[in-house]
Amino acid sequence: MLNFHMGNRILLPVDGSEHAMSAVSLACEMFSDATLVLLHIINPAEAGFGAEATIPSFPEGWYEDQREGAKEIFDDIEADASNCGFSVERVIELGKPSRTIVEYAAENNIDHIVMGSHGRQGVSRLLLGSVTESVVRRSPVPVTVTR
Repeated sequence: MLNFHMGNRILLPVDGSEHAMSAVSLACEMFSDATLVLLHIINPAEAGFGAEATIPSFPEGWYEDQREGAKEIFDDIEADASNCGFSVERVIELGKPSRTIVEYAAENNIDHIVMGSHGRQGVSRLLLGSVTESVVRRSPVPVTVTR
């Protein structure tokens, strides 16, 4: 079992998928006494808007629904994370996922990123791109990826 220094701030981007949940398990194995920063990104593109959209331009209730969904995801993950002895911070950001993850890590004293990958291979990965791959290439801190 790997065990990194105590006091680390670990960024865990979460989207409600099983991949995000397996990232929590991996973080539990790798780190002790860390602060787990749960980051949920609300992507304007999912509402049919560009990345520069502002909250008033969204369909009524869409942004609030997204925030409510994030809180439910946080509740599920926080239950597991507290069993590992983590203290937990919850963050909701608006933007393009890969860029937002990298910028958040750079600006908020993050020591390590642990994230799930959807495990796309071959052509589908090339066509769809990969948030995880982009974060790994651009991150200012080490990134551990789980499937």
